[in-house]
Amino acid sequence: MTPEKIGITIRELRRRQGLRQDQLAGAAGVGLRFLIELEAGKETAQLGKTLAVLNALGCRVELIGPNGNAS
Repeated sequence: MTPEKIGITIRELRRRQGLRQDQLAGAAGVGLRFLIELEAGKETAQLGKTLAVLNALGCRVELIGPNGNAS
């Protein structure tokens, strides 16, 4: 997974839910500029804010280790 793919996925999920960028930013408690940069695939996006956006979209993040076990 790359920052660009994460951004594309977030944009697609937001659009499917009929949300504007400002609406999602408000729901996630992040700035509009942050969300715009996140959707654009900015590599330096803060993890905590990224997780807040994903949570606002109803997503769950799961890490899968090299042996296939979820963390």
